[in-house]
Amino acid sequence: MSVSAPLGVIPALSGATLTVWSGWLILAAALAGSVLAGLHFRPQGPPSFAGGAGGAQGLLGAAGLAALLLALGRPDAARPPGTDAFRRFAAVLLGLALLGGAAVGLAGRRRKRLSPGLVGVHASLAIAGLAVLAAALLAG
Repeated sequence: MSVSAPLGVIPALSGATLTVWSGWLILAAALAGSVLAGLHFRPQGPPSFAGGAGGAQGLLGAAGLAALLLALGRPDAARPPGTDAFRRFAAVLLGLALLGGAAVGLAGRRRKRLSPGLVGVHASLAIAGLAVLAAALLAG
């Protein structure tokens, strides 16, 4: 079954292509998040631009999750059997990481310093989701 784009201007992306794009977007969000965490926990405190940069990092991660969710809805004949479970599990972990990131953002609005535990849980979920997604990509 083929999914056609509106007016035929943009070709429909396959599940494999969307999964790869998802991986790149989530990798970029993870790298940005590690820089932001390093800046936040320095002795001088977080920089003034941390809130806006954190929002941009969250949008990047959300875009990666959205691409992965779109990929799950498209068939991918090139994938080895059983690797769809990896993509679904990665989506669950990344969805939980997105919720954790929202909690980090809300906590950042309430106080100047974030709880290292909250940031750690968010980062752990995101890194685990990225690792499972990488396993799915490398398997196929």
